[in-house]
Amino acid sequence: MSTADKPLRVAIVHDWLLGGGAELVVEQLHKLYPEAPIYTSYCTDEWRKRLDGKVITGWLQHLGAIRKFIPFLRILWFQNLKFDDYDLVISSSGAEAKGIRVNKKPKKSFSDLLAALGAREHRKGVVHEGTASAERNVQQRDGSKFRKTLHVNYCHAPTHYYWSRYDEYMAHPGFGALDPLARIGLKLLAAPLRRWDLKAAKRPDYIIANSTHIQAEIKKYYGRDSTVVFPPIDTARFGKPENQELPRSGFQISGRQTPYKRFDLAVQACTELGLQLRVIGDGPDHARLVSLAGPTVTFLGRVSDAELEKEFGSATALVFPGLDDFGITPVEAMAAGTPVIAYRAGGSLDYVVPGQTGEFFAERIVESLKTALLSFDPSTYQRSVLQTKAAEFSPELFRTKLQSIINDQLGARS
Repeated sequence: MSTADKPLRVAIVHDWLLGGGAELVVEQLHKLYPEAPIYTSYCTDEWRKRLDGKVITGWLQHLGAIRKFIPFLRILWFQNLKFDDYDLVISSSGAEAKGIRVNKKPKKSFSDLLAALGAREHRKGVVHEGTASAERNVQQRDGSKFRKTLHVNYCHAPTHYYWSRYDEYMAHPGFGALDPLARIGLKLLAAPLRRWDLKAAKRPDYIIANSTHIQAEIKKYYGRDSTVVFPPIDTARFGKPENQELPRSGFQISGRQTPYKRFDLAVQACTELGLQLRVIGDGPDHARLVSLAGPTVTFLGRVSDAELEKEFGSATALVFPGLDDFGITPVEAMAAGTPVIAYRAGGSLDYVVPGQTGEFFAERIVESLKTALLSFDPSTYQRSVLQTKAAEFSPELFRTKLQSIINDQLGARS
């Protein structure tokens, strides 16, 4: 069998597998390459099962919550993974996984030097001057002409806590009672970790961004070009016929309730205007949001998948006040035929089309959102138009685009 006929040896690498949009990318990579091992620093039992037991973890899996505090541990673990036996490594990362090292240059031996100089050796197993095998021997040892491993990185974002959201993480580290300790640690380590992160971002051969917003961030912080491939979203499940004729029940907001998501803007705006708002999800900011809410705001907590599909199908509009890297929830709402009112920044610029799929508000302040809510006319939106736009983010299209890029990059190396 020739080298070209051999099956492609693929590995997948991801920061951690806990739950969220980034994990959905790994799931689709697994569908593209079902035999590929998936290396990650930590994985839940649910995701290990969901990925058919292909997940490989190490000592970080057993460290408990401490692994969240010390990025150096993840850096050490990822950098020491070995990928010599793979043709293709795909890293899915918004943190340390992109820093894996492939094509580590082996050290040259004295016999390599003699062979390179054309010296004859007669010891057993050493090739002679002028033979093709002698040249191959040197090439395979020093890697100069031997086929190298291709490293493609799917970038969810330049590492938030080093770059664009450093101030937000300093204000709300997310470690509860240990927040003061986390602030001190981040402040002391930010400079060396930024230097490492910048160096790590140079390692992939090719970078794919998950939105035009992240494409610009990659250029800004890492100085690298990238190609946009939108993340995969299961849009089909939100278009069920039984959810398409539901009466509109008011505005809605959905997701994890953290300060940077700015749910407070929607809660305050709807409270002051007396508009119905249904809040789905929970999180560390929940108690504060409840304290801001008036009688027209209803907190539903976590809901089942079936309930979420109905809620999205019956909403007047989804309010999306966060600045997200991409933002899966708005596209899910669009797939259910519901328009989006979003802050004009971040990933929403890739799918909110004023007058067709939603509207923007310009400033992340209550008054700006109130203006958008008061002028919003749901009768101008067609479910079919919204769902057609949402279909542009299907898993099938994601896999097709990603495979095309990988094939092109592999072809350029052959």
